[in-house]
Amino acid sequence: MSRIGKLPIAIPAGVTIDIKDNVITVKGPKGELKQAVNPNIKVEIEDGNINVTRPDDNRESRAQHGLYRALINNMVTGVSAGFKKELEIVGVGYKAESKGQVLQLTLGYSHAIYLKMPPEVSVNAVTERNKNPLITLESCDKQLLGQICAKIRSFRKPEPYKGKGVKFVGEVIRRKSGKTAAAK
Repeated sequence: MSRIGKLPIAIPAGVTIDIKDNVITVKGPKGELKQAVNPNIKVEIEDGNINVTRPDDNRESRAQHGLYRALINNMVTGVSAGFKKELEIVGVGYKAESKGQVLQLTLGYSHAIYLKMPPEVSVNAVTERNKNPLITLESCDKQLLGQICAKIRSFRKPEPYKGKGVKFVGEVIRRKSGKTAAAK
């Protein structure tokens, strides 16, 4: 039995779940999410919990059992509490500004980068004196949030020599010493 798949998902207050034709709809205070589920995987609501079961023990069923349980759990967590990611921009002259749903990045290129956010994601860019600019992204959809963070990070990945670039807050960049240390 899948260790992740067999765990029940508690339904918090204010969250409603609807299951029709192998599509799960989760509504809560932060938004609404939908997910199609493989017809082999059974999703049932019992005693304020969601249980995910599989029909047999073949390899594909075992893999999908844990997958759909994790996806449903992320949906329930997202519509009730939401997800938040913070990105930090390290480098002299690197800037970030948010104007509504548009994020403007200045990352050392000859042009500014404008990124329009989907309506499900809220963006906030803060620049304080003597601190690195911070970009805060919030959404109820964990997958979409991670995808947008990866896109922003891909514009200027942190480089190993000086550590300049866009990185997650708390991310540790493995640094290299450079050629001056190798000459000794």
